Amino acid sequence: MAFDTITTNGLIVTASDILPPGTEIGITAGKITALGLALPRGPSTKILDARGAYITPGGIDSHVHLAQKNSPTGDGWESGTRSAVAGGTTTVIAFASQERGDGSLLPVVEEYLKLADRQSYVDYGVHCIITSPSARILDEEFRWLFERGVTSVKLYMTYEHMRVPDRGVLEILFKCRELGMTTMIHAESHDMISFIIEGLERKGNTEPYFHALARPRIAEDEASYRAISLAELADAPILIVHMSSEVAVGHVREAQGRLLPVHAETCPHYLFLLSEEIKGKEHDHFSGAKHVCSPPLRHRKEDLEGLWRGVANGTFTTWSSDHAPSKYDHPGGKKLGLVDGIPRFSKIPNGLPGVETRMALLFGQTEACLPANEARLSLPRFVQLTASNTAKLYGLSGRKGSIAPGFDADMVVWYPGSAGKRVIEQGRMHHDMDYTPFEGIEVGNWPRWTILRGEIVWSDDEGGVVGKKGNGEFLKRGRGEVVMGRTGNVPRGMLGDEREYWR
Repeated sequence: MAFDTITTNGLIVTASDILPPGTEIGITAGKITALGLALPRGPSTKILDARGAYITPGGIDSHVHLAQKNSPTGDGWESGTRSAVAGGTTTVIAFASQERGDGSLLPVVEEYLKLADRQSYVDYGVHCIITSPSARILDEEFRWLFERGVTSVKLYMTYEHMRVPDRGVLEILFKCRELGMTTMIHAESHDMISFIIEGLERKGNTEPYFHALARPRIAEDEASYRAISLAELADAPILIVHMSSEVAVGHVREAQGRLLPVHAETCPHYLFLLSEEIKGKEHDHFSGAKHVCSPPLRHRKEDLEGLWRGVANGTFTTWSSDHAPSKYDHPGGKKLGLVDGIPRFSKIPNGLPGVETRMALLFGQTEACLPANEARLSLPRFVQLTASNTAKLYGLSGRKGSIAPGFDADMVVWYPGSAGKRVIEQGRMHHDMDYTPFEGIEVGNWPRWTILRGEIVWSDDEGGVVGKKGNGEFLKRGRGEVVMGRTGNVPRGMLGDEREYWR
């Protein structure tokens, strides 16, 4: 049996192990068809020499905002996925967003998919943001979403124009439980935040830095506990997105300890940056707007350490970028927060760029780049967070997220040793933004090659992106798996058959 391509001389990392040295990857028609020693070569077999470097599955970034109406200066599908592939990500899942006045999800999803058609450098899926869960949408259109391959939805517990009240959250959770869909929740207390914002503005505290004070950890802690309680009542799997508070993460870990199907996501900016970044610089008092996101960057190094513990101990299920940028030096971007020359943090578009730097920032904290006693996580844990768990949770099992026969040949070949070390700089980014929040941070490695379905689409050796726009395929996703815990639990204090009396 001859292969189209054989990747050799690499250290292959899976979600559970590092395969023995000498193991080769045989690729045929874009699929991994064999793992083994001394695989047979044919006259046309292409050999990729990893030069002793680690090989990990292609990254799956399940939280990416592209071509969003509420972010007109943000990345579109072309620039956003170009940036993704340059950083080792081969699959993104972005968001079709229902607005309050949208009475149907069908045109929302179909119009969003048209924006992606023939524009993506990577394979892609779509979540659907729900803001108005009418009875018809729940009873009829959620099933249509599932059959269309959109098997996850996202809810907001905050933002006046997007938030879903607890009753609506429950109705969505029960429907998603019935269909086998994954529910993502942005958990912050809307009433706490709006109360604090009103007070800050009344006292004239409107500089960008006050964004961090307007959304304190306790607002995330309360809403996360509430989201878990609602999910427990519905016996529904959830993922709480972009978690930034150790207390909130503790709520998740306690729920996982009771085997509830509660998953957690965090993002690089919550582990590498502090709220000091939101303070203006001497040359530009408004520059902190670049770092405005929600939840906000936290204040203390202890906050970061608490999250790193969640990365290492398995509490976090996924590591996503929440790539949701707006240009800084643009009147329709972050500068919307300058009203008649006066800073107004509540008007600054939320979100940061990060799809390109997500993989390298975390890989640099493994034993591949640091002494074992300094590494924040193992290499298999890196694979779980960046690829395999995400594939399972979002209905891509068997196709994405692993280096194994039958899976798409999506992978990242890193540089050997310290050869890939570099400092993150805006000038090297491939997004359509005018800054990176990680400017000046050194990472211990960078993808040498990004491989999508057996083809090299990023070659650092050859100067960058070598794949073509439009190579990416839409992924019709299936039923998501429960990665943490299990369904079938009885809520604390309830009898086993109580739901039967009201469901």
